[in-house]
Amino acid sequence: MTEAPLLPRNEDGIETAIGVLRQRFGERLHTGASVREQHGHTTTWIENQLPDAVVFPQSTDEVADVVRICAAHKVPVIAFGTGTSLEGHVNAPGGGISVDLSQMGKVLAVHAQDLDCVVQPGVTRADLNTHLRDQGLFFPIDPGANASLGGMAATRASGTNAVRYGTMKDNVLALEAVMADGRVIRTAQRARKSSAGYDLTRLLIGSEGTLGIITEITLRLQGIPEAISSARCSFPSVDAACRAVMMTIQYGVPVARIELLDEQSVRAANAYSKLSLPETPLLLLEFHGSEASVLEQAETFRTIADEFGGTGFAATTSTEERNQLWQARHDMYWATLQLRPGARGISTDVCVPISRLAECVTAAQDKAAELGLMAPIVGHVGDGNFHSLVLVDMDSETETANARQFVSWLNDLAISMDGTCTGEHGIGQGKRPYLVKELGAATDYMAAIKQALDPDNILNPGKILPG
Repeated sequence: MTEAPLLPRNEDGIETAIGVLRQRFGERLHTGASVREQHGHTTTWIENQLPDAVVFPQSTDEVADVVRICAAHKVPVIAFGTGTSLEGHVNAPGGGISVDLSQMGKVLAVHAQDLDCVVQPGVTRADLNTHLRDQGLFFPIDPGANASLGGMAATRASGTNAVRYGTMKDNVLALEAVMADGRVIRTAQRARKSSAGYDLTRLLIGSEGTLGIITEITLRLQGIPEAISSARCSFPSVDAACRAVMMTIQYGVPVARIELLDEQSVRAANAYSKLSLPETPLLLLEFHGSEASVLEQAETFRTIADEFGGTGFAATTSTEERNQLWQARHDMYWATLQLRPGARGISTDVCVPISRLAECVTAAQDKAAELGLMAPIVGHVGDGNFHSLVLVDMDSETETANARQFVSWLNDLAISMDGTCTGEHGIGQGKRPYLVKELGAATDYMAAIKQALDPDNILNPGKILPG
């Protein structure tokens, strides 16, 4: 377990705020240990830091009430979606109040003609797509976990479809948010573009709850494609697979998804998802368009794959077969844990320019082997982003030290390649040391923005920036 830094606690303020909140919210304020533990939960090796209470608001006005009460007593406020984040985002290092937005789960409006919708932050991506499917529309951002859309906006999530449809920053038109003083703002209207003032929408996207609490999101939607084709192809090495990806992107093939599984990940998928794939590096792809265009895209990729030793190419438009492949990809975290029962899975991600992808992935494999670590790799390689899930025996001091060394080394390597220490996990607590390495003096200006918008540092303190 990695100890996360603690922040000073405002004991009197916390006690007073909890009393006022209890009067305001009654049974929707919880102080029991089990609920608090759930809301300090981290899916990494960072220790759990519990809030002092959890409140369940049901409207923007109620979120604003929570923030105003906490601001009056200088008490930390931590927004909580579904708890799927990976870098300690929802921890409470100085205690305080966790604001669980799960009861704000309504789709408020769908404007089918404008290809947009308005949702509350507790709506999950799966809930939204279920709601939309009878209208021929879908929301394309798919981080794998069934995350809340508020959390996805707050962490600038992306996922398997990012190579074609972009990330959350490309698919949010406007936000409503409660700021640190309890005021409610709207960052934009529904228009597809605007030159009106500072882009506060993009400022809040990826701010991880440190600048405001998102209470409403206006999202871009897409029409469900006429035809969808999935394909798979095995390669003799990760290097060959990555080079096939680079050429596919350079040729302008409009792939919707292009995912890499290394040998260990394929082995895990076979065992967990009852597949029989060759246990060599694998690319999974998806093509969207007309029936003719998806066939053409698949054939173009097949030609490229042949140049790099690709074998076993198979494409399908069968919904059942496609779902089986992509469910196996989404289940990779659980599948990988089965490679080493009892081990803790420590997930980290980096993103590099696509021209450096093969070099970076291969170096990561070599480094893990050098340190004696099992660290399967999967990646959204169409945009240079990949993940390594290090399987660690937490009772072994040597192994945990080697795992920390590997994660640190990988972050530094990506930065040295003009990449980033995180393509989609975010900074939270776990990646704070690397942000200054990556952006240097720019973090001073981030701190100035934080100070201007949240002078008492009550919104998710201790995340992204020190203190």
